[in-house]
Amino acid sequence: MLSSTVYPIVAMIIWGAFFVFLSLLILRMIFNYADPNPFGRIGRFGFKIRKITERFVYPAARFLANFRVDTRLAPLVTIFVALILTYFATRIIYDTFFIIDGLSAGVASGNPKVFIGFVLYGLLSVLILFIFIRFISSWLVFPRNTFLGFVKKVTDPIMLPVQRLIPPIGMFDISAMLVLILIGLLQSIVLRTFVYS
Repeated sequence: MLSSTVYPIVAMIIWGAFFVFLSLLILRMIFNYADPNPFGRIGRFGFKIRKITERFVYPAARFLANFRVDTRLAPLVTIFVALILTYFATRIIYDTFFIIDGLSAGVASGNPKVFIGFVLYGLLSVLILFIFIRFISSWLVFPRNTFLGFVKKVTDPIMLPVQRLIPPIGMFDISAMLVLILIGLLQSIVLRTFVYS
């Protein structure tokens, strides 16, 4: 069973990488406010930390600058985004292993109901992934002929009616969170109906 053997190792690696990244960003914030002598040992170390993290922090700094917020707080925004991405990455990987395990069990037992249940669960998981990608990409401008354009076209029939009810607030699309919660509930109904019944 991949979800109980391989997944814990993969999740540990992903969360370990997040905590290393978190440590670097916290150090960067400390150096931002301490402003050490750039020619001293600590200053040179702070410059290295800044250089390593700059490409991750710069978009958040630009976002804060648009609202005239202190850009030294950009690492906090980056930490928040990284936390969300890490959580969703681990959920997507778990779902992938869970679906592979379920499909294998459905085929091995010759139970078409279980197989159909895991196919439906898998399709809903792909929809969750697409809506999450759409949510993240709402901060970016992208042409229609890219993968992100395809994701938008696939998710428009679900997202547009909900966005009419709950319009986006600035760059943040709260309706996406509501749709993700509803699809999560639908997944649990599919599992109870087809797999656990």
